[in-house]
Amino acid sequence: MNYERKYNFSAGPAMMPEAVLEEVAAELLNYRGSGMSVMEMSHRSRVYQTILEETEADLRALLAIPNNYRVLFLQGGGTLQFSMVPMNLMAHGAAEYLLTGAWSQKAMEEAKKFGTVYVPASSQERGYWEIPALENLSLHPESDYVYICENETIHGTCYPSVPDTMGKPLVSDQSSLFLSKPCSVSDYGLIFAGVQKNVGPAGLAIVIIREDLIRGDLPQATPVYLEYATHAGASSLYNTPNCWAIYVCGKVFRYLRSTGGLDAMARRNEEKARVLYDFLDRSSFYSCPVKPPFRSLMNVPFFTPNPELDAQLVAFSQKAGLENLKGHRSVGGLRASLFNAMPLEGVKALVACLEEFAQNCGES
Repeated sequence: MNYERKYNFSAGPAMMPEAVLEEVAAELLNYRGSGMSVMEMSHRSRVYQTILEETEADLRALLAIPNNYRVLFLQGGGTLQFSMVPMNLMAHGAAEYLLTGAWSQKAMEEAKKFGTVYVPASSQERGYWEIPALENLSLHPESDYVYICENETIHGTCYPSVPDTMGKPLVSDQSSLFLSKPCSVSDYGLIFAGVQKNVGPAGLAIVIIREDLIRGDLPQATPVYLEYATHAGASSLYNTPNCWAIYVCGKVFRYLRSTGGLDAMARRNEEKARVLYDFLDRSSFYSCPVKPPFRSLMNVPFFTPNPELDAQLVAFSQKAGLENLKGHRSVGGLRASLFNAMPLEGVKALVACLEEFAQNCGES
């Protein structure tokens, strides 16, 4: 079949490495001589147990995850973690949430259902287009953890460094930057990520949690499925997991390892983002509202001179084979997501398209 793959700039589900898709396609009907697709086999089978074990081992190798951290593969995506984090970690009924955009705000609103939430820093008054100052945060003694959304997909901001939490566990939603660069896991108490941006198919969240934060004394009314201890005790097999997504994530982990690991991935992502940001900064037609120190390498919001031109540009880009450039409905404009599987050629094609559109609109 002859076809031309499009460049998908969606914030998720996002592009996946073609080499991974080809390998998955080759194994679709008959996984390694088993006579079954991974979508058909029992999660209790030895074949699938091996898939799960290899997937976790490759992730641990990629991130150099310390032995005192557990890796959990959970359903519900990143959004369910907005609830599971406070349900499991609010031992004293309070937490600190740093507000940097829509996703940290959603997580905060969910956390309020389970205890007191403090906000030691926020960029809400500045439209969420920057990361607030992180020096000398005033944290409450009774707070159980500090929560951040490390990369905000809607506003295209990213923490230049993690905050000093003064010994309190740092919880990070890394959904939109997970495995895009090296990460020192020991700096965190818990990391979670919905996988549909950088890693695999939608419907799965990966949780990396320090063992001392896995509590066995949660309130009796806590649903058993929402306890981290349940999944840690069952090695992510308490119930039927998202077997297919785990399998595909494992393919991506091995692909990342075979192409130089996270150091190499970071270099590729930095180059892709530099090509686009350099063009936007040179242009008198386009504008990017995010200040350089806080710019995400994964999600780049930008604007033409008016909303009508924004809409015309979306249509123009689709004709060029560039999909999903429309900005989030809450902020408008345009957004290009440059996740791991987006090739440099895709970013260069985007810049060429933007340049042509601007010239057609009279930019000198």
